[in-house]
Amino acid sequence: MLLDHLFSGVFQNSTESIISLSNFLVCIAGSLLIGLFLALTYTYKSKYTKSFVVTLATLPAVVCVVIMMVNGNLGAGVAVAGTFSLVRFRSVPGTAKEIGAIFLAMGAGLATGMGYLGYGVLFALILGGVSVLYTNSGIGSSKNTQRTMRITIPEDLDYTGVFDDLFKQYTKECELINVKTTNMGSLFKLTYDVTLNNLNEEKQFIDDIRCRNGNLEIMMAKQSSIAGEL
Repeated sequence: MLLDHLFSGVFQNSTESIISLSNFLVCIAGSLLIGLFLALTYTYKSKYTKSFVVTLATLPAVVCVVIMMVNGNLGAGVAVAGTFSLVRFRSVPGTAKEIGAIFLAMGAGLATGMGYLGYGVLFALILGGVSVLYTNSGIGSSKNTQRTMRITIPEDLDYTGVFDDLFKQYTKECELINVKTTNMGSLFKLTYDVTLNNLNEEKQFIDDIRCRNGNLEIMMAKQSSIAGEL
């Protein structure tokens, strides 16, 4: 049949096992489900970027194809291991999405290089479509209510618990991540990572903080991910 010829290796001989189309699709589907589960699990109470979550969701399928293509071929396995190591440690550091795209291209190239032209095309179509789907979905997107808050207070104000009741009222999560003295030690600058309960209460939250810190400087900004990080 046409499908049998399309999804058999062009270098295939009678002594080598042939990967069936049904097994290939089952393995890919299982890998994508596992990747989606791992990605969603990773986002639970963790700081993350969307590119890393999408890469984490698709990477098991890439590895699955690589293993299927080199199964039993020692030479191909060694070559692939060496090439994959070059991607991360011999190139300019990039985002998780860029590294994942390189892995995807290498997986498709490996499939075609082993003679499985049909599987290479099918793999590229499946993973390309899944990547676009994840990118356009809300999976891995940072919460719109996450903020970085910087509060200036006088030196005689004990910052350890002075804002606890306000944070409990206006935020779901709050973490003090940095304390800095300024103005010859007469002021403290506190940096918090907060997740607001309600965006409509942001101004009221700032006004209440101003009443505690003597109307000194307060800054509220969206949390941004650094491009060079995963």
